Amino acid sequence: MDDVYGGTNRYFRQVATEFGLKISFVDCSKTKLLEAAITPETKLVWIETPTNPSLKMIDIEACAHTVHKHGDIILVVDNTFMSAYFQWPLSLGADICMYSATKYMNGHSDVVMGLVSLNSESLHNRLRFLQNSLGAVPSPIDCYLCNRGLKTLQVRMEKHFENGMAVAQFLESNPQVEKVIYPGLPSHPQHELAKRQCTGCPGVITFYIKGSLHHAETFLKNLKLFTLAESLGGYESLAELPAIMTHASVPKSDREVLGISDTLIRLSVGLEDKQDLLDDLDQALKAAHPPNASCN
Repeated sequence: MDDVYGGTNRYFRQVATEFGLKISFVDCSKTKLLEAAITPETKLVWIETPTNPSLKMIDIEACAHTVHKHGDIILVVDNTFMSAYFQWPLSLGADICMYSATKYMNGHSDVVMGLVSLNSESLHNRLRFLQNSLGAVPSPIDCYLCNRGLKTLQVRMEKHFENGMAVAQFLESNPQVEKVIYPGLPSHPQHELAKRQCTGCPGVITFYIKGSLHHAETFLKNLKLFTLAESLGGYESLAELPAIMTHASVPKSDREVLGISDTLIRLSVGLEDKQDLLDDLDQALKAAHPPNASCN
């Protein structure tokens, strides 16, 4: 997928290519483009849905159908944003489902860890061998903490959805906001796909604040309950500016194509009181756009 987490983009562009791998970035929300990009050399297709940070939804079932027509190509879905509670890629045809467990699956911002699930015994055995050979094994305490987090996944995700929807609706009605992107909103271009493919939405919201980088920075500096940080999926609410934070390593020309501008802000809505979250956003937006001030 062309729109992926900045670290994923950096890995494929600057690390995987060092080992002779050929990488192409394609908008997999359009299956015709995916089909056109597949060659006899293609071994793996990697998608995120929703994408980071523009929250595009990818039809996993359609991608799986397209990919598997071409033989033994592996379809991997990064399911970090939706978590295992809201979306089940393996049941939709994916071969591998990957999570940054650091985020929603753990949910307490105290573990750096990854999870992989598969529906193929042969793939499972290959990855187990590589894990054993390369030593990519989490510590006992990390496993304990992540297991603890999973026990509250249901209640946490339901609250993230509730708070996220309230924040998205508030932002969409706010005159200081140019555009809100959230799959749970009817205004999202793939809202129907989100309803069909998922059972809910997480607390990640992207929006464009009116004005310039100055207005975005002023908004972020004035937040009190939301913390300025790059992560997401924890109990606390976070805010970040992808263009200069999570996606700073993505080439500027690519950011422009993807819509990652200086006024695009990504929120990770946590588990705090709903009204407190709305009040914080309201006062920060007013600080960025004082009455009678210009948006230029």
